[in-house]
Amino acid sequence: MLEYRWLLTLLPLPLFIYWLLPPYKVQEDSLRLTFFSYIAKAIGVTPAPGAVVPRTNWIQKLLSSLCWICIVVALARPQFIEPPIRKIQSGRDLMLALDISQSMETPDFRTASGGRLRRVDAVKQVVGDFIEKRKTDRIGLIVFGQAAYPMTPFTLDHKGCLEMLKQIDAGMAGPQTMIGDAIGLAIKEFDQSDAKQRTLILLTDGNDTGSRMPPKKAAEIAAQRGITIHVVGLGDPQATGEDKVDYATLKAIANATGGQVFHGENRDELSKAYATLDAITPQDFKTLSYQPKRELFMFPLGAAVVFLTASHLIMVILSLLLRLFSRRSERADPIESEVFKVHL
Repeated sequence: MLEYRWLLTLLPLPLFIYWLLPPYKVQEDSLRLTFFSYIAKAIGVTPAPGAVVPRTNWIQKLLSSLCWICIVVALARPQFIEPPIRKIQSGRDLMLALDISQSMETPDFRTASGGRLRRVDAVKQVVGDFIEKRKTDRIGLIVFGQAAYPMTPFTLDHKGCLEMLKQIDAGMAGPQTMIGDAIGLAIKEFDQSDAKQRTLILLTDGNDTGSRMPPKKAAEIAAQRGITIHVVGLGDPQATGEDKVDYATLKAIANATGGQVFHGENRDELSKAYATLDAITPQDFKTLSYQPKRELFMFPLGAAVVFLTASHLIMVILSLLLRLFSRRSERADPIESEVFKVHL
C-alpha cells in the first residue's frame, strides 16, 4: 500500500524535462591540424586534453530510470498493512475503598486451621483475590480512616495494585472512620473517568465518626454521577459501642445508588460477599481493532542507491577500458592515431 499514491504522477517528469528544456551547450572556437603532435613538439608546447562531449548509453539510461522510479516510490511511502490486532478493553472502572482505621486491628477472623486473623489481613487476602479475578477492569484503590487517601488511580496494572495493597495496615490513616469523606474522594476520582459503568465497593467495620460530608449526602451525589456503591460491612452486627457496624447507614448508602449491602462477619462470609459482587458486576468488553503499519520506504530508497552506485561503477570501468584500448591503438600506429584524434 502506498500512503501518497498521487506522487506516482512524478514518474514521467524526467521525460517532460528532456523534451521541453533545451540541452546545455557551450560553443568555442577550434582549429583542426593534421600531424598535431609533431607541430606541438616542434614549437615545444605540451598539448592539454581536449574537450569531451559526454554521451549516454543504454545502460546509463536504464539504471537512471530505475533509480528515479525507486526514489518516487520511496517518496510515495510504501507500507505493509499487518493483520488486525484486537484489544480487549473493559467498559468499567472499579474503585475499592478500604477501611484501615484502628478497629481493623481486631483479630476476630478465623482461619481454616482455627487460628485468629486480624480484620485488615483477612480483607487484604480477599480483596487481593478479587483484584486478580478482574483482569480486564480498571481498578483504583482508596484507603480511609480519620481521612481518605488515594493509593492507586484507575489502572490495568493489577500487579501494582496488589503491591500497594500489601503495604497498607490498620491505623495508618488514623483511628477514626470517615465513610463520607471516602465516598467524596471516590467521586473525585470518578470525575476523571470516561467509563460508562462506575462501581465503588466500600468496605468498613464501623460507623461514620465525623466526616465533613455526611455519608448519605455523599451517596446522593454519587448517584447523580452514575456511581453504584456496594457496601461490605465487617464485624458482628450485634456488637455495641463505637465498633458496632452501622448497617442502617450502610444500607442507606447502597440504596441511594442502586447497590447492595453484604455482611462479612468472618473470612468465609467476606469471601462470599466478594464472590457475589464478582457475579453482579459482570465484566463488559469493548473490542478495538487496528492494523499496524510497517514502513517500507527504505527498500526502494536503498535500491535507488544501489542503481546509482552501479551506474557510476559501470561508467568508470568502461572509461578505463576505452583508455586502455586507445593507448594500444596509439602504440600500433601513432601517426594515424594522431590524425584520427585531430579530426575527431
